[in-house]
Amino acid sequence: MAETDELFNIKEASRWATERLGKTVTPSNIAYLIQYGRVRKIGSMVSKQELLDYYKSYNGHRELSWQKQLGSDLNWALSFDQYKEAETTKHVHRLHPYKGKFIPQLVEYFLDGHTDRFKREACFKRGDIVLDPFAGSGTTLVQACEIGMHAIGIDVSAFNALISNCKVAKYSLVDVVTESNRITMAFKEFLYDSHTIEFEEKLTQALSEFNNKYFPVPDYKYNVKRGQINEDVYGAEKEKEFLPIFYRLVRDYNIKLRQDKADMFLDKWYLQNVRDEIQFVSEEIKKIENPDTKNIISIIMSRTIRSCRSTTHADLATLIEPVTAAYYCAKHGKVCKPLFSILKWWQTYTKDTLKRLWQFDSLRTQTHQLCLTGDSRTIDIIEEIQKKNQLFSELAKKQKIRGMFSSPPYVGLIDYHQQHAYAYELFGLERKDDFEIGPLCKGQSSQAKQNYIKDITDVLNNCKRFLAQDYDIFLVANDKYNMYQSIAENAGMQIVNIYKRPVLNRTEKDKGAYSETIFHLKKK
Repeated sequence: MAETDELFNIKEASRWATERLGKTVTPSNIAYLIQYGRVRKIGSMVSKQELLDYYKSYNGHRELSWQKQLGSDLNWALSFDQYKEAETTKHVHRLHPYKGKFIPQLVEYFLDGHTDRFKREACFKRGDIVLDPFAGSGTTLVQACEIGMHAIGIDVSAFNALISNCKVAKYSLVDVVTESNRITMAFKEFLYDSHTIEFEEKLTQALSEFNNKYFPVPDYKYNVKRGQINEDVYGAEKEKEFLPIFYRLVRDYNIKLRQDKADMFLDKWYLQNVRDEIQFVSEEIKKIENPDTKNIISIIMSRTIRSCRSTTHADLATLIEPVTAAYYCAKHGKVCKPLFSILKWWQTYTKDTLKRLWQFDSLRTQTHQLCLTGDSRTIDIIEEIQKKNQLFSELAKKQKIRGMFSSPPYVGLIDYHQQHAYAYELFGLERKDDFEIGPLCKGQSSQAKQNYIKDITDVLNNCKRFLAQDYDIFLVANDKYNMYQSIAENAGMQIVNIYKRPVLNRTEKDKGAYSETIFHLKKK
C-alpha cells in the first residue's frame, strides 16, 4: 500500500463504491470482499487503491472488453448489471436451485416493456396469455403473475413442472407453517438419541480451532490471491494433517460414513445417517393432507437434500466423486467437512421459503398460471389445461395465447432430468430423459444439431396452433451454431429482431465473456 493511499472504513467504502458504480454496494458486499481476499483489511479500514483495482472492471472497462471479444452489437443494457443478486433471485425465484434459468428482469423487459424501468415498444399487455414451452423452473410464469398476465408453461420434466407450479400456487400459509413445525418437532425427537448432533458439534469445534490457526480470515485468502501461498500444496498438506483428528472422532462416535450399497443416487451421494434422516422426514411429509402444502414442503425437502450431498462445496453443482471425510475446500479457503445431518438446512430453507412465499403473495395478481407436464412437440395445450383448470381453458380458447417467451435447451449442454436425480428417486417421479431436446448425453455432433433443429421446429409448429394470428415469439438462445435461422424458416416464421445480451456472473468457475441471443419471431 502506498503511503498516500486513502483509507476507508467499511461504511465509507460502501458509500464510495455505490457512487462510483452507480449501483448499490452494501457494507456486507465490502465485508465479502475482505473475507474472500479481494481486498485487505488494514486494522478496521480498507485501501481505496485496492478497491479501485478490484472495481476496475466496472464503469465501462468490462463493457468495452466484452464488446471487443463478443462483438460491437452487444446490448449492454440487457446485462441488467445494475441489479444486486438479491434482486435477480427475488422472492419465489429462489425457492429451488436450477441450472440454466434466466433472470426475471429479462422476462419483465420483454413482457412489460412499457414500465418506467423498461420503456420500450411492448408486444404484450396486461391480461394477455403468454406461453413458455420450455418452462424449466417457472421464471416466465412467476413474472407473468407479478406483471398481471396469464401464463402457460410446458415441461417434459415432472420435477420442473412441480417447481414451477409450487412457485405460482396460492397457499394457506398457516397450514404450511403448521405442517413444517410439526415435521421439525418430530425430526428433533428422532435425533434426540442420536450421536450425530454431538459428533458434528465436536467436529465443528475441532475444525474451527484448526482453521483459525492455519487459515486465518482474511489474511490467508489475501495471500493466496497475491501468490504468496501455493494453495494446492499448502491445502493438501493441512488436509492430511487434520484427517487423523477427523477419523478419531468418527471412531469415538461410531459414525457410519458410507451406505452398504451404491446402486441409486440416494445410496451413492449421501452418508448413511443423512440417508436415515431423509427417509424419516419423507415419511412425515407423506402425512400431509393438503396437496399444495405437501408439494411446497416437498420442494423444501428437495432443496435441503441437494445441499447435503456428499461432495465438496466447489463441486456441488457438478458432482465428481462422493466425499466422506474432511477436505481442503478451495471455495472457502479452509478445511471443510461433508454434512452429517440435514437438520440445519431443513430449518434454514423452511424459514427462507416461508419468507419468499409471503413476499410473493403481496405482489401476485389475480391471473392464471399453470405448468403442464408434457412434450411441447405434440401436446394439446387446451385439452391438457381443461383437465386442470376449466376456467383457464375457456379463457385460452376465447382469447388465444398472445405469444411466447422461452429459453429452449442449448444443444449438448445439460441433462435436465439428471440434475435433479435425487428428487426423482425420493418422490418416485417418472423420468422421461429420452424426450429431452438437445441433452448433454447426446453431445454436439452434426446429427445432434440436425435433431435439435427438427425438435425445436416441431415445438414451434405444434404450439403456434394455439397462438393468436399476429403472435410474437421471443426465444433466448446461445446460437453459436447458427441454427435459429433454419428453425424459423422451417416453422414458417421470420426473425424480425435480434438482441444480443451479455450474461454476467453465471458461476464462480466461469467468469469469462459470454453472451446469449434473444430472437424475436413472427409469422412469415
